[in-house]
Amino acid sequence: MDAIDLSLVDLLRGNARLSYAELARQVGLSAPAVHERVGKLESGGVIRGYRADVEPESIGLGVTALIGIVQDSGGDTEDVLEAFRAMPEIESCYFMAGVESFLLKAKVGTIAELEQLINRLNRTAGVASTRTAVALSTKWENRPQPLAPPPA
Repeated sequence: MDAIDLSLVDLLRGNARLSYAELARQVGLSAPAVHERVGKLESGGVIRGYRADVEPESIGLGVTALIGIVQDSGGDTEDVLEAFRAMPEIESCYFMAGVESFLLKAKVGTIAELEQLINRLNRTAGVASTRTAVALSTKWENRPQPLAPPPA
């Protein structure tokens, strides 16, 4: 990736709805050249997708929880991950160093729904235990980090 690709990625991270014409104006290229570059960034896996950033409470997902998972020593990691993927409440899954094998970020509508999710997690083959922290509020999330300049 060169400096123009990085600029395009940065612009799209800030507003994925920018037109090719506006992107072109901001990076100093033609719209067709920007279209081609963005297509290459998409096909190369740099840009993985575009999503609407929705207020969770407005769609009934007012409870955010971080759930640490201690994996059973005999559990198969791929089977555990497949079980997690099947639970739509789990928004993110991180493989961790330390006591807990995974850290999950889940969004649900109520504490009762969170309890049901935790019970399902604890019954999942390969899960030894869970530890849950409930967020009281979200100050921000998914904030794009500044991009480093390309290597010289």
